[in-house]
Amino acid sequence: MLDLKQTTPCTTAFSERMPPKLRTGFLLGLLIALFSTTLPGCVHRRLTIRSDPPGALVLLDGEEVGYTPYSGDFTYYGTREITLIKNGYETLTTLQTVPAPWYQHPPFDLIADNLLPGKVTNRHDFTYGLQPQVGVRTEELIDRAESLRSDAQVGQ
Repeated sequence: MLDLKQTTPCTTAFSERMPPKLRTGFLLGLLIALFSTTLPGCVHRRLTIRSDPPGALVLLDGEEVGYTPYSGDFTYYGTREITLIKNGYETLTTLQTVPAPWYQHPPFDLIADNLLPGKVTNRHDFTYGLQPQVGVRTEELIDRAESLRSDAQVGQ
């Protein structure tokens, strides 16, 4: 028959059965988890694109996102391709760098993203001037077409 007095008692605490180094790591992890769930630390990233004149279609990294003035949230810093399209104006495509603030570089980003007691908003505003589209006179267009036609016939 099994003698219950000879078995290991289950009355010792879980943390008392851990080695000291593991116990320290466990307690530190528990504290971080506790703080990260109770403190709503967060960095809110917002990108605003304006154009002169307003109302241009905005393509952000090749994807239509709206019309200027456009504001939207983003996750990652870096270089973004911004394209602005508006009838009567030249299409503008530019590579725009969206720099990270000092508190978004390691190790500060861990604190800013997880442990701050409030919300931090990082805003980036970019304004672009659109150039009016240069029209070509009908006579110039016909002259260029005839020139290209004659060049093509000479090449035959």
